[in-house]
Amino acid sequence: MEKVSKGEKVGKGDIVKVEYIGSYPEDGEVFDASEDRGPLEFEVGAGQMIKGFDKAVLGMKLDEEKDVIIPPEDAYGSAEEGQKIEIAIDRISSPGQEVKVGTPIATTTGQAGKVIAIKNGIATLEFIHPLAGRSLHFWIKIVDIQKQ
Repeated sequence: MEKVSKGEKVGKGDIVKVEYIGSYPEDGEVFDASEDRGPLEFEVGAGQMIKGFDKAVLGMKLDEEKDVIIPPEDAYGSAEEGQKIEIAIDRISSPGQEVKVGTPIATTTGQAGKVIAIKNGIATLEFIHPLAGRSLHFWIKIVDIQKQ
């Protein structure tokens, strides 16, 4: 990996560090920010960020700032339909607990979901992010770029 000069642009596969503030476009209420935590580091295009954030940093330069509004489809999706994953029932049940359609589930990170289907010992879980269905405003500043 190499550090870049000021003129080089962020490309897919680059490791970037960004300062950011996420707020709701309607009222400016801040829901997340890098302040007090330091810059956020991620690989551009690797699926580590919401699609719209990944797209927003592409082509930016070191020390460049940008304001972007990300629609729900490029953020956390629809509030009506969440992310679905399939997992063996024995991985989500504990002794004495019956897993059935409608059973609430929480991940180790606290993401809330529920069982929406069960077939042949496999449960389909649906997780709807708290920011699903919302457009999001981000102020983004590129503070480091490392080319792969």
